[in-house]
Amino acid sequence: MQLKSITYPACPGGPAHKWAKPGAGAVLPSMQTSGSKPCPCPSFKLREVASMYFTMIAVFLVILVVALQGSAPRGSDFPYKVPLDPQGLLELSWNVSYPEQAVHFQLLIRDLQFGLLFGMSDRGEFENADLAVLWSDGHNSYFGDAWSDAKGQLHMDSQQDYQLLGARRAPEGLYLLFRRAFSTCDPKDYLIEDGTVHLIYGILEKPVHSLQAINISAIHRGLQRVQLLKPNITVPELPSDMKTMEITAPNVVVPSQETTYWCYMAELPDGFPKHHIIMYEPVITAGNEALVHHMEVFQCAAEFDSFPHYNGPCDSKMKPDRLNYCRHVLAAWAMGAQAFYYPEEAGLAFGGPGSSRYLRLEIHYHNPLVFKGRRDSSGIRLYYTATLRRYDAGIMELGLVYTPVMAIPPGEDTFVLTGYCTDKCTQLALPAAGIRIFASQLHTHLAGRKVVTVLSRDGRERQVVNADGHYSPHFQEIRMLKEVVAVFPGDELITTCTYNTEDRSRVTVGGFGILEEMCVNYVHYYPQTQLELCKSAVDPGYLHRYFNLVNRFNDEEVCMCPQVSIPQQFFSVPWNTFNRDVLKSLYGFAPLSMHCNKSSAIRFPGEWEKQPLPTITKRLQEPVPHCPPPPGPRPAAPIPLNLGELRKD
Repeated sequence: MQLKSITYPACPGGPAHKWAKPGAGAVLPSMQTSGSKPCPCPSFKLREVASMYFTMIAVFLVILVVALQGSAPRGSDFPYKVPLDPQGLLELSWNVSYPEQAVHFQLLIRDLQFGLLFGMSDRGEFENADLAVLWSDGHNSYFGDAWSDAKGQLHMDSQQDYQLLGARRAPEGLYLLFRRAFSTCDPKDYLIEDGTVHLIYGILEKPVHSLQAINISAIHRGLQRVQLLKPNITVPELPSDMKTMEITAPNVVVPSQETTYWCYMAELPDGFPKHHIIMYEPVITAGNEALVHHMEVFQCAAEFDSFPHYNGPCDSKMKPDRLNYCRHVLAAWAMGAQAFYYPEEAGLAFGGPGSSRYLRLEIHYHNPLVFKGRRDSSGIRLYYTATLRRYDAGIMELGLVYTPVMAIPPGEDTFVLTGYCTDKCTQLALPAAGIRIFASQLHTHLAGRKVVTVLSRDGRERQVVNADGHYSPHFQEIRMLKEVVAVFPGDELITTCTYNTEDRSRVTVGGFGILEEMCVNYVHYYPQTQLELCKSAVDPGYLHRYFNLVNRFNDEEVCMCPQVSIPQQFFSVPWNTFNRDVLKSLYGFAPLSMHCNKSSAIRFPGEWEKQPLPTITKRLQEPVPHCPPPPGPRPAAPIPLNLGELRKD
């Protein structure tokens, strides 16, 4: 709540009287000075003036209390919600104001003790983090903007950019409301961007005499990943004949281990005709909001007449191998995401001829507290219609082919690989009117740190399709784009992935295994075309030359016998600086093996080997952060709060 200057009626012919904003002090009515007109109002005695003054102070304090303990905003004011901790003691809600370039947070603390830390960092670390801190010494309590250094020591920020808007008690706990601009131009602050944000939290269970006395290594703490900057998209009107179908795993006893991937097979009714999926949303068993991390629904391959029923862990030896052929994504949800809507002119087809009746639901349970006996029946609710929309939506894979010829040396802080969808492929496979990309799901395995896809036309980068500078393989969802991207024949789509292998002693090759790597962008678009995969890899012949070069310049010989696989050849490379630099250079200039594939996994007709790398003559400029002024004055120091009154009874 913002307190504004209040104007009171003046004496006739005299100046108006004003209350100052909080922090400026109360301004008494103007006193008569020499040269001014006499005021016909009756004169005030000292006692009356004092009485008015203290009345004003009382009014000011009442307003301040209302500001800090006022009524809770409506739920619709904070449309996005996520539990921060596994027990659900901290719940974050937020909204995004693009006109203000700011995020408004509402943090529910169900069991307030002596304060908490909340903030953001590059990958969820508590070092070099940007923090809002609420702390108490047992007598006095404060809220302030802080930062941590490389050793995790906390410091009060000289520029207070977490702006406290209010605090109030409720039966369920304490609500804190605060605001943070996307960009503050403070070098100690985190820049809130599109893509994944790693939120961190810590609970203070004992009083601390100062901010610097907080030992972050000794407190209960954790992280949560979200997409803070949700796109501001108008929800399309839904048809009157819309039906729903829930794909849920019934009565699962969640295993008492930190991470479980659970697979459940579902089946469409016999003779189920073609429909369009137009929306989907999560169905989470009440009380399990902090356990269900993400979910996906896959459609199985149409070439198999049947699939076995299964309801169990995805990594179990009892899982039938045929379930590995259920890979076509119909829906994907991750914690913090809302309902997903298709554009009003398109829907995702399922059912009918050439479409499998079999679906596989995959649920990732994140159970760090190792709860036992917790039962769950979560899943995804599909909204679909028999009234087909104008276009079938399609899903196209961009990036790198799943092949070991693309490799990342061990011990790399930053290693970049790029996959291409070339102008030759789009010229051949896309309709003259082009396609429209409206959503995207980025994907790597465990070493992935950043992913970006850029649209290039005539050698000039034109537009970012999707980018995540803080990408995490543990947080993958289909994200609606802020604006639809038009792609025309002759355009290029370039997907770049950045990896970190500092914790690995062996080379990481491309492939399907979790310790192998991928670089993929599944783009959702319309109208659907025959082009299902537009990806590249380095030409194998040039990689053979690389191994030859390594043999010439190193004492250790790399075996290049025909019977030795490419991964084995990579494993025998001594990863000195020369071999690393030459591999980086190879990936930057060697010709491509292009995969311009139809849904049948057959390439479009043409010559696709030894294709030249696209030439980029002009790259997009890095966006310059815009730092709008705050709506009110920034406090110069932490704001005092009375936690004794705000703490839940």
